[in-house]
Amino acid sequence: MFGGDSAERAVSLKSGAAVLAALKRAGVDAHPFDPTAKPLSALKDEGYARIFIALHGRGGEDGSLQGALELMKIPYTGSGVLASALAMDKWRTKLVWQAAGIPVPDYAMLDETTDFAAVETRLGLPLFVKPANEGSSIGITKVAQAGNLHAAWETAARYDKLVLAERFVDAGEYTVGILAGQALPLIRIVPATDYYDYEAKYSRDDTEYRIPSGLPPEREKEIQALALKAFDILGSRGWGRVDVMLDSAGMAYALEVNSAPGMTDHSLVPMAARAAGIEFEELVVRILAEATLG
Repeated sequence: MFGGDSAERAVSLKSGAAVLAALKRAGVDAHPFDPTAKPLSALKDEGYARIFIALHGRGGEDGSLQGALELMKIPYTGSGVLASALAMDKWRTKLVWQAAGIPVPDYAMLDETTDFAAVETRLGLPLFVKPANEGSSIGITKVAQAGNLHAAWETAARYDKLVLAERFVDAGEYTVGILAGQALPLIRIVPATDYYDYEAKYSRDDTEYRIPSGLPPEREKEIQALALKAFDILGSRGWGRVDVMLDSAGMAYALEVNSAPGMTDHSLVPMAARAAGIEFEELVVRILAEATLG
C-alpha cells in the first residue's frame, strides 16, 4: 500500500516501490496498491491476504487506513488504530509521554491568539515550529530571529490547524529503529544543512549518518530503552522509529514516533537494520511476517 494523496505522496511512492521490489525478490506474491487509483474495497474483492503499509502521512499513518483494514479483517503491518492516530499527532503524543514520565522538549501550542513574542522569550531562540500532524519535515521552520515566529506559524498552519513551537535541543539528533520489540542500533544524524529538513532527508547526499552513533555503549542502551518505552506507551507494535534529541548535558528527549517509516534509499530503519546484520529483503519479509489485526 503506497502513494495516497497526502503531502508525503512522493516519498511514499519511493518507499512502496523499494518494498515491492524487495518482496518480489524474496519470492512473495506481492502487488502494488495505490488508494488514489482504486477504492479500498478492492483489497477485499481482489483477495489480498495481508497489507504492507508504506503509505506515509495522513490516510496511511493516522489510524484511518488501519481502521478500514480492521473492518475488512485484513492483517496489516505496523501499529493499530489508536497507536497510529496518537503517533501521527505530535501534540497528543507529547501529552501521553508527559503523563508517563517520558522527557520531551519544552513546547507551546500556537494559534492566531498567541502572544508570539512571549513564546519566543519562554522557549528561547532558535526554536522549531511544526504542524502537529505532518511528517517528513513538511511545514517545519527553524526560527532563529526574534519576531519571525508568527510567519513560521502561518507556514505550518497551511498544513494543519494544530501547530506547535518546540524548544531547540542542541547536542545531537538520533533515531532508534524498532523491529519486533527490539531496538536497532542508534543512528546519529548530522545534516550538512541548518537542520534535518525534507531536502536533507530525501535529496541530499551529504547528510551524515553515524553508525555506530559515537555514544558510549551503556548510554546507547539507555537511549534504546527510552525509545522502546516511548514506543510501547503509545501502544505501537510491529515496527517503527523513535526520534530522540540530546542536549549539551546529555539529557535525552523523545521527539516523535514514526509508525510507518520511510523505506527509500535514504531511509533510516533500513540503515539501522543493515548495521544489525539484516539486509533489506530480510527486513521487509520480517516486517510483513508481523502483520496482524487488533
